[in-house]
Amino acid sequence: QLSEDVERASENPTDEREGEMEVHEDASSVILPDSELGTTAPSLRFSKTCLKNVFSVILLFIYLLLMAVAVFLVYQTISDFREKLKHPVMSVSYKEVSLYDAPGIAFYPGKARLLSCKHHYYDHIPPLINPGQPGNIECTTQRINYTDPFTNQTMKYALVVQGPRDVKKKELVFLQFHLNGTDQDFSAIDYLLFSSFQEFINSPEKAEFMKDCESSYSSWKFSGGFRTWVKMSLVKTKEEDGSETVEFKQETSVVTYIDQRTEPRSDQLFFVVFEWKDPFIQTVQDIITANPWNMIALLCGIFLALFKAADFAKLSVKWMIKIRKRHLKRRSQAMNHIS
Repeated sequence: QLSEDVERASENPTDEREGEMEVHEDASSVILPDSELGTTAPSLRFSKTCLKNVFSVILLFIYLLLMAVAVFLVYQTISDFREKLKHPVMSVSYKEVSLYDAPGIAFYPGKARLLSCKHHYYDHIPPLINPGQPGNIECTTQRINYTDPFTNQTMKYALVVQGPRDVKKKELVFLQFHLNGTDQDFSAIDYLLFSSFQEFINSPEKAEFMKDCESSYSSWKFSGGFRTWVKMSLVKTKEEDGSETVEFKQETSVVTYIDQRTEPRSDQLFFVVFEWKDPFIQTVQDIITANPWNMIALLCGIFLALFKAADFAKLSVKWMIKIRKRHLKRRSQAMNHIS
């Protein structure tokens, strides 16, 4: 009989496995008393389920907190971008040049007369031979009359002189004026600087050109009885509409002229020197530090994090509901077995 049973089992192994499975199922369906099952397994299972639920709740609150932080970052990023659009930052850059475009120097001498004008190099100005006497005028000059742009009634006389160009050789322009008498208590000559002497020469309407210059540029003075040393620097400003304006900054130093002429005179002598301060052209423009592409990338990252957080929160809630249903189902099955 044993050999026949072995042969039957070898011929039908599946039936034996099914029988074993049925036996296991029958065994599992049998409810054992508490003394035989023990109290450690249910408590251990309950503690694991409780820890999982608590951990899921903590994760859910963490991701809700991250979502709140992400929403705050979105609001703060948009606010900062709008604030930077309203308040651009001034950017200053320097461009080094070896030659400047020769500026124009417009003098308003009044009754004074130009005695001499000459270009010197390397800051070397030789002593005056005959101060107060007419000398060589080696500068390119142009005389122009035009109406005052502010009153449109007064005629103004201007003497326009070509300024220095070569900054590496420290080119300077030295001018001497003479005034034979004045009714004023203080004697001074007005002057203004504009960006290009060549533009003035090429302009078909020189009077209108000078009116525009006087309206756009500031004017300065130098006094009689002194040598006034003017060091210029050029500043270009780029406006929001793309236009470019040019202005001059200058540093002046005044040295007393010692008149060594033998006979006492009532006339006044004016000496002025124009030189470039440095070979750097200063360019000023307003720039917006807020980069829209950086803001878009940041917002995309924040919204992606929000999407992932919401997706995880949804899955966590579903998982918690599923765990809760499974727990209730097991509890109902246990109650049914007990009943």
